[in-house]
Amino acid sequence: MSMRTRVFRVDPKSPQAEAIAAAARTIRASGLVAFPTETVYGLGANALDEAAVAKIFSAKGRPANDPLIVHIKRFEQLRLVARDIPARARELCQRYWPGPLTLVLKKAERIPENLTAGLDTVAVRMPDHEVALALLREANAPIAAPSANLFSRPSPTSAQHVLDDLGDLVDVVLDGGPTPIGVESTILSLMDDEPRILRPGGISVEALRRTLPNLVYEPQTLAEDIAAAPAPGTMLRHYSPCARVILFSGEDDAEVYAAMRAEIASHDRAGLLAYDADAAEFSDLDIAIERLGANAEDAARRLFAALRSLDGQKVDCILARAPEKTGMGLAVWDRLLRAASGALVEVDAAPADCPMQRN
Repeated sequence: MSMRTRVFRVDPKSPQAEAIAAAARTIRASGLVAFPTETVYGLGANALDEAAVAKIFSAKGRPANDPLIVHIKRFEQLRLVARDIPARARELCQRYWPGPLTLVLKKAERIPENLTAGLDTVAVRMPDHEVALALLREANAPIAAPSANLFSRPSPTSAQHVLDDLGDLVDVVLDGGPTPIGVESTILSLMDDEPRILRPGGISVEALRRTLPNLVYEPQTLAEDIAAAPAPGTMLRHYSPCARVILFSGEDDAEVYAAMRAEIASHDRAGLLAYDADAAEFSDLDIAIERLGANAEDAARRLFAALRSLDGQKVDCILARAPEKTGMGLAVWDRLLRAASGALVEVDAAPADCPMQRN
C-alpha cells in the first residue's frame, strides 16, 4: 500500500462524517473508493462518469464483457439509471430494499456503455449498510461498485482483503469491519415475462418465490470469451483462490468422506473447507482446515475469508463438500462451484466398482 491510499476506520452503524466526506469528494473527483456493504466490500466510482467507471475495470483487471452493479441511495434515484420500470420492480423494491437484491432493468441513456458491457440493461440495487448509504447520500450520485478485489479472486469481506488485492490502486478505503452476509447480492432479471435469477445470493430463491411464484432459476456458467455476460458473477471461473478447488457432492457421508480422503492423500499440502460436522471427520489428518460454521449462513459469512486463509497457508489443493442447494446454501454452492471452475466430483454409494464421477 502506498501513502496515497487513505484508509479510514469507520463505525459501521454511525460512520464518521469526516471520513464519509473525504470518500464522497473522491467519488465526485472521478476516484475510486472501497466501502463495505451488507454483502461484500465494493470498489466504487461515479456510475455516470465513463472515465471513472473505466478505472474500476483497470484496477480489478476485469474484462470489459462483465457488467457492473449500480448502487443507489433511495428508490426515487432509480429513474436516473433505469427506464420503463415495471410495477413488479416497485413491489420488489418496497419489500427488499435496502437489501441484497439486485434488479436487472432497461438502462437509462445516461448510463455509460462500459458500465453495462454494451448491453441495453443495467443491474441496480440499494445496499443495506449505513456506510454505503452515507457515502451515496454525501456523493449525491449513483455509484458503480463490483467487489473490491482482483478479478476472479475470492471477494473481500474485510478492508484488509481489499488492501491485499488492490493496494494503492484505490484512493480511499472505508474500513467498516467485516461484512455481515459475506456473499454477494441475488441478481434478478425482470427483462422477460418470467422473472429470472441470474445469480443466487443474499436473498434466497424460496423467499423470492413467495413474492414471485413464477420465478425461474437456471444456473449460469458462462465462458470468459462471451460477448457480454448478462450479469456480474455468472462466469464459470470466479471467486477463485490460487490453489485448485475441488468440490465433492454425494448423499452418503461415509462415501463422500472416503473420496475426499483419497484426494487428500494424493497431495503434498491439502486444505479443507468444511462445515463443523464434516470437519470433525478429518481431525486426525495433518491438513489445513478452515471451518465454515454450523449452517449455511455461517458458511456464507466465512467462505471468502476461509479461501484466502488457505491460500495464505500455501496449500496446493482445497477440498470442499457441496452444501444443500436450499436457502443460503444455494449461494454458497454457487460460489464454491465457480471457485472450483466447475470441478465437481459426484460420489455415488453404489455401484461399488464405480464410486466417483468427475464433471
